[in-house]
Amino acid sequence: MNHRTVPDPGGTHAGGPRALDWSLAIAGGVLLTLMTQANAVLAEHTDALYASWAAHAIGAVVAFVLVATVARRTPPATPPAPPGSSAAAQTATPPAAPGPGGGRMPRWYYLGGIPGALVVVLSAVAVNSELALAGTIALMLTGQVLFGTVSDHLGLLHTPRRRVKPMDLAVAGCVLAGSVLIVLGGA
Repeated sequence: MNHRTVPDPGGTHAGGPRALDWSLAIAGGVLLTLMTQANAVLAEHTDALYASWAAHAIGAVVAFVLVATVARRTPPATPPAPPGSSAAAQTATPPAAPGPGGGRMPRWYYLGGIPGALVVVLSAVAVNSELALAGTIALMLTGQVLFGTVSDHLGLLHTPRRRVKPMDLAVAGCVLAGSVLIVLGGA
């Protein structure tokens, strides 16, 4: 397998994590929680499968609008001029390097919607249980941290490989302990 290796985010990179990256991740977490709550309320009035279908149908429409909007704002790519021509010398940016597999990606990458649909169904059921929203989100976060750590270590699905350090395990333990406190504290 061809895996990229990234530096440890703990400090080998001089600038550390960027504020925009943190803000986007936090905003994604807030939106995930909002989505989970909205889907749970919809599931309570219908059922979990309908809530998943509705969320993905509406999400597909929103994604289409976003893609159409971005496509209008992105200038069309100009084909590279033949080597040695005067146009090639005047080109401001070099042509992009081909991606893995000659610029093609495996079709199974499109299957990401399957876990997405299952997340909506499972979280809608869990939120409507005694776990409630906070317990569900806490345990979902635990699952994400644990899978993310394993995925980083093994380079699953072509994610950059990163060696798991004791601090990573301590963080996962703290997230799990916090989740348990949220769930048991709410009982």
